Parts: sequence; C-alpha cells; structure tokens
Amino acid sequence: MKRLLLSSAIAAAIIAPASAADLSTRYPVKAPVVAVVPVFSWTGFYIGANAGFGGDKYNYDFGAPGFGSATANSSGFFAGGQLGYNYQFANNVVLGLETDIQWSGIEGDTTLASGGSVANLNSSLDYFGTVRARVGYAFDRFLPYITGGFAYGESKTSITTITPTTLTFGEGSGTKTGWTLGGGVEYAFTNNWTFKTEYLYVDLDDSNYGVGAGAVNVDNKFHTVKAGINYKF
Repeated sequence: MKRLLLSSAIAAAIIAPASAADLSTRYPVKAPVVAVVPVFSWTGFYIGANAGFGGDKYNYDFGAPGFGSATANSSGFFAGGQLGYNYQFANNVVLGLETDIQWSGIEGDTTLASGGSVANLNSSLDYFGTVRARVGYAFDRFLPYITGGFAYGESKTSITTITPTTLTFGEGSGTKTGWTLGGGVEYAFTNNWTFKTEYLYVDLDDSNYGVGAGAVNVDNKFHTVKAGINYKF
C-alpha cells in the first residue's frame, strides 16, 4: 500500500509540470491592441464658397478744366466660389494654387460742381476673380498662409452732367486685369470640411473713358475681407 501511494505521488509530480507547460503553449496571452490615430494632411483638391465685404476709394482725374480730380468712397458685399489644390510636404510646408470668382456689389459715387455745371459720377465693380499661389505652414489642422497672383474684374463708370441748358449721360465699362496680395488662416474641423478667413488687396489698374476734354481716368483698387468654407476630396 505504501509503495502504491509513493508511486502515485511521483507520477503526479512528473505530470503536473508537463500539463502546466502544455496549457501555457495552447493559451498564449495576447498584447492589447492600440488604436492608431491618423495624421491629418492638407494634400488634395478642394471646392468651396465664400462671401465678404470690400471697398476703398475711386480716384477720378478729368481732362476738362475746372473739375481737375475727385474721390468717391466705395464699398459693398460680394459672394462667389473657389477651386484649388494643396500639397503638404514632410516638413509641414503647404503649397497650393487657387482660383476664385465673385459677384460684386462694390460701388461708389460722388457729385461735383463747377460754375453752372454739376456732374454725378458712379463707379462699380460687377465681378472680380483671382488666380493665386498659396504658401503656408500646417500646425496639424490649423493653416496660416500668404497668397498672391493674378486678378481680373469688370469695372464700370457712368457720368451724368447737368448744365443750365443741357443734360448729358455717358457710360463706359471693360474687363480689367492686375494683381492681388494678401493672407489668411484656414482650419479643418473634419477630415473633409475646412473653414477660412482671408484678406486680399486687389489692384486692377486704371480705366480710361472719353477723349480730350471729355476724358476721365478712374483707378480700380480695393481691399476685401471674406470668409469661406471648403470641401476637401
């Protein structure tokens, strides 16, 4: 009996470690899974809409003696859309190209008097657009940038002159080209939607209407401040 119990104890001592080793082989402990948060990138095409307010002054120089020169304050709202592409480098510098076009309500007018004559001048910007490069530095989803390039727009000026004996009306318009420079900030509040605010100074050169004593030269320069929203593909 004692021999049987001793044999059983020895067998149990031999089998137990082998069973434990077998269990550890069959049921390994897995490492916890850590979720990887994707890094946001500004690279890609985008399309969006914008609205803002702009203006400055229209400066008039006349060919007729007596009037000389005049100034009219200008202001108005505008709205439009934009399309562009950004590329973000490994050092977080972002280069982009953007084109936009806006319907414009920017206008100004003034009234002049000389002797017995009165002249009313009204100038307006019917639309304007730009094709610009953008250079910025990405702080994750926050992108400050500077921008500049080509600008164009439709400028129009009308003049109504009243004398003691006559009433005359003249109007001229044309597409003007020039340059623009400014800057802004953009923030990505999702992986696809971004919001931006932007300032631009636009110079569309001068418009010349009439001949000789009936000529007038009008400059087309203005500031704009706008907000916009983009969808990034």
